[in-house]
Amino acid sequence: MDATCPLVTKVHREAIRLAEEGYTVVLIGHRGHDEVVGTLGEAPQSMVLVGSVEEAERLEVANRERLAYLTQTTLSVDDAAQIVARLRSRFPGIVGPPTEDICYATQNRQEAVRELADRADVVLVVGSRNSSNSQRLAELARDHGVAAFLIDSAADIDPAWFSGEETVVVTAGASAPETVVEECVGFLQQRFGASVESRSVRQERVRFPLPAELRPGTRPREDGAR
Repeated sequence: MDATCPLVTKVHREAIRLAEEGYTVVLIGHRGHDEVVGTLGEAPQSMVLVGSVEEAERLEVANRERLAYLTQTTLSVDDAAQIVARLRSRFPGIVGPPTEDICYATQNRQEAVRELADRADVVLVVGSRNSSNSQRLAELARDHGVAAFLIDSAADIDPAWFSGEETVVVTAGASAPETVVEECVGFLQQRFGASVESRSVRQERVRFPLPAELRPGTRPREDGAR
């Protein structure tokens, strides 16, 4: 299962709001993905799933004037943009979300792979095999002609993938713990004597504070409110 950005709850709320306002909501995402299943469940009678440009081309709706779209938060930035462009071309009045709904962490990692893949011989992506954003990172590397492997942990690394002379990029899906990434880097250091160089393509400055009732030092009000 993909890590869910706090944006997921926002997408659910948007789906409910748009459905209540009489919109048909086009959800752009991957069929069967946990997040997509959950979002569709918020207003199934008012939502339709579109997972490709071809599906956007075939889409037919009863009321073209009350049409909106939302996106799976962990969807590929490139794929989402292409589908949205086709929807806007066919339905100029379609309403989009007020802000970008693709998880910022997903987008940043994709940009990093695009920039670094050209300098790499191998890309290791730490992430679950059923994680769409992890799979997309591996696909992006392969699109650049680089061998890429999706691994759950250092135990999945096959030494036969390396001769010891490669430049290896290690990245991770949005749900992968930093400790697992560090273990993978440590394996390469111990097995091949790898030197490590950290690269930062974009600083992630977004912060998601805890709810007030969970913050240290916050005391409940006498009336029970927070």
